[in-house]
Amino acid sequence: MSDEQRPSASPEPGGTASGGPEPEAIRFFGTTWLHHDGGYGLRRAGVAVGSLALAAAGAAVLRFAFQGLEIAAVGPFVGILVVAGFAICSALAFRRTWDGFVRRRDPAAEGAADKSAQSLMFIGFIGSLLAYFCRSLIEAPGEKLHRTEYTAARERHERRRGSRTGNPAARKPRPKKRR
Repeated sequence: MSDEQRPSASPEPGGTASGGPEPEAIRFFGTTWLHHDGGYGLRRAGVAVGSLALAAAGAAVLRFAFQGLEIAAVGPFVGILVVAGFAICSALAFRRTWDGFVRRRDPAAEGAADKSAQSLMFIGFIGSLLAYFCRSLIEAPGEKLHRTEYTAARERHERRRGSRTGNPAARKPRPKKRR
């Protein structure tokens, strides 16, 4: 059984049976975001450069597609619609990707909405790549979200663990109230 298929022994997300919750891995970073070790700085720089290079390559591909429209002589109205469409989809994809780094989406509330947003994300891929680039300049994309979730899980684990200390059978019974 691989690590991804192995069931968690703890009710905490990413938890283990012995040492409490473990940090969740982030794409390209693993768990190096927790202590900023294991080449974390180089990984952030690589992610920033890579996402910016992919966005530039995507913009070049879109430029070639726009040149194809110019060669086809479809008119200025269609050209304006195509540019506006890609700009709007890129802005929406940027916002959606940025929000994904800040808070988790509710999977129950996004059934059909997620399907329709996939096409927007596909068309506005440059915005999504630029959001990834901008976030990697600040931190590992999603690090703040994962850190707050991990800290909350550790605190819950410590509270539960602290309340279980001692022998509950050795406690004195509470005195009954007199009427």
